[in-house]
Amino acid sequence: MIEIRFAGYGGQGIIRSGIIIGKAASLYDDKFATMNQSFGPEARGGACSAQVIVSDDRVLYPYVTVPNVMVAMSQEGYSKYEPELGDEGLLLIDEDLVRPKPLRGNIKLYSVPATRFAEELGNRIIANVVMLGFFTAISEVVTVEAMKKAIPTLVPSRFVELNLKAFDKGYEYGLELRGKEKRGKAGTAGRC
Repeated sequence: MIEIRFAGYGGQGIIRSGIIIGKAASLYDDKFATMNQSFGPEARGGACSAQVIVSDDRVLYPYVTVPNVMVAMSQEGYSKYEPELGDEGLLLIDEDLVRPKPLRGNIKLYSVPATRFAEELGNRIIANVVMLGFFTAISEVVTVEAMKKAIPTLVPSRFVELNLKAFDKGYEYGLELRGKEKRGKAGTAGRC
């Protein structure tokens, strides 16, 4: 069972990211998934998070207790939820929006310029989908095929092509980063 927390601020597509992963896992990867969400006092701009559990077996308790994976797309989200990440966890951040503190335990940190990539593709609003591609490549919790089936069903039809480009951008960046790590060229392993 993998427990995942997406954290950011309202308006970044954090909740939609959780829904996409849950749908990809449960409908297209033949796994079980649950998703819960929480918002700060403001709908847009306040801290929000999506909690997703993905398992090969039925999920008996639908709430994240100690996340194995945390995706942080804002400093406030990172600061609020990082202490919950397990000491063996995987931490993925938007490198332009989050400044992490020194790592504890055996947490592995990976960063991607998700918002910058989204802006280069023409729309900052797709940064969450860039991050989903990165998440898919780094975590391997769900397959790339399942994600590419789920995304078109959960974004407006006129933006499907752009969202799939954003996903591919993040996914390719993640694969490249993992390839460098495997070749030993990325410096300290796990701190990319």
